[in-house]
Amino acid sequence: MKTDIVVIGGYGHVGSQICRILGAKYPGKVYAAGRNLSRAGEFSRSTGGQVKPLRLSADGPLDPELLEHMKLVVMCLDQQDTRLAEACLQSGTHYVDVSASGGFLTSLQKLDPVKHGFKAAALLSVGLAPGLTNLLAAKAAQELDHTEKIDISIMLGLGDSHGQAALEWTVDHLGAAFEVTEQGKPRRVSSFTDGKVADFGFDLWTHTAYRFPFPDQMTLPLTLGVPSVSTRLCFDSRSITTAAALLRRSGLSTLLRNRTLRSLAVRAFGRFRFGSDRFAVKVDVHGTKDGKPAAIEYGITGVHEAAITAATAAGVVLRLYEAAPEPGVYHIEQLFTLHTGGEALSLLPADADGSGPPFTYALDGATYWTRSTRP
Repeated sequence: MKTDIVVIGGYGHVGSQICRILGAKYPGKVYAAGRNLSRAGEFSRSTGGQVKPLRLSADGPLDPELLEHMKLVVMCLDQQDTRLAEACLQSGTHYVDVSASGGFLTSLQKLDPVKHGFKAAALLSVGLAPGLTNLLAAKAAQELDHTEKIDISIMLGLGDSHGQAALEWTVDHLGAAFEVTEQGKPRRVSSFTDGKVADFGFDLWTHTAYRFPFPDQMTLPLTLGVPSVSTRLCFDSRSITTAAALLRRSGLSTLLRNRTLRSLAVRAFGRFRFGSDRFAVKVDVHGTKDGKPAAIEYGITGVHEAAITAATAAGVVLRLYEAAPEPGVYHIEQLFTLHTGGEALSLLPADADGSGPPFTYALDGATYWTRSTRP
């Protein structure tokens, strides 16, 4: 009988927080998995045994006997191919991905559930970005009769504690070129170019954010049917944001392909505290309402980006564990929606029609706001 939840990368920065939330709900059924059994065991002891340790490599084949007991896998590591996810789905094990690897998510999304014999569901775009950005965009788009453009802006606090994988992903993509959708057509753009001023609300004032290859802008044109979507990034330190843009403009970002320089850059981002521990995300949605031009702004602010990522992931896992959808590959906005009450934020099933068990998951630590205009 399938009862276990395996979190791959479960003793890492985000994975450990996911494990603690799930372990409190399902003690003894949650496993923190990874290559280092010693680290997994040390983490397990810190949970009082609520979370168990497991040695598992994401690069190798999964043990068929292990799959017999795995009801759900949470992936917190970037992957190069879809073999592990396919093995889970073909064995009836649900799969939740917390990574931000656009290429991997696109490859998995393209797989035909019937052709590949999927017996379970995969849920992608789970976290802050992608994740809450997707849900904000979907919620704002529902307010309009027709949506023409979505601009997503993300601010990360450099004074926050970020996991090694997140730091490496950010540094590796400072000089990246990637594809976005504009007016229904693909367009090639580069990281930290095409800056745009974003007002993140409250006391955060405005920051200039620059293009960055978050996967939400690659998938939302398909799931929401919006012709133009872009995602931009900035840091709470304006000087560091400007320095990153100048590095890209001068062409020096290519130096980060050197392994030694890349390692130094990752270490610098992780060691030095240039700003605060706050994060903010904002979506600007443009279209029409009642035949007139309209725009809506939705935003979320909070502290500790990893904590809200873990809370979002844990919320969707708790729902899937009790009531999973039909086999297939989904993005978070296809199965969930945001409920907003005042400044509070909760996660709800998108099809909350009473057919499944009641479910509401509060995303504590995040503050919500909205503005609407009709030019």
